[in-house]
Amino acid sequence: MKNKPLQQFSLEEITDKYIGKKGSEKRDAFENELRLDLLGEALKQTRIKQKLTQAELGKLVGVQKSQISKLENSVKDARFETVLKVFKALNTRITFKLELEETTC
Repeated sequence: MKNKPLQQFSLEEITDKYIGKKGSEKRDAFENELRLDLLGEALKQTRIKQKLTQAELGKLVGVQKSQISKLENSVKDARFETVLKVFKALNTRITFKLELEETTC
C-alpha cells in the first residue's frame, strides 16, 4: 500500500479557510485578539526579565496582583491607561503603529 504525498498549505491559506478572508469581521477580530495576546506576553516577559513578581509590579502601578495577571493573560479586559502605566513602571517604551486604510468614495 503506497502512501499518498501530504498536501501542504500555507498558514495564510489555513487562516483564510477556517477563520475568514482578510478584511472580514471574523478575521479582523481574530487578528486583534492575537495582537492583544502578544502584548500580554511582552508585558510578562519584560516583568520577568526585570525580576519582578506580579504583586511587586502591581504595587508600582497601584493595582492588585490579579490585575497584572489579567493583563498578562487577557489584555482585552484592561483599560488602556493601565497598560501604559505598567509599561512605564517597567521602564519600557511602547510604540504603536497605526495604519489608515484607504477608502474609496
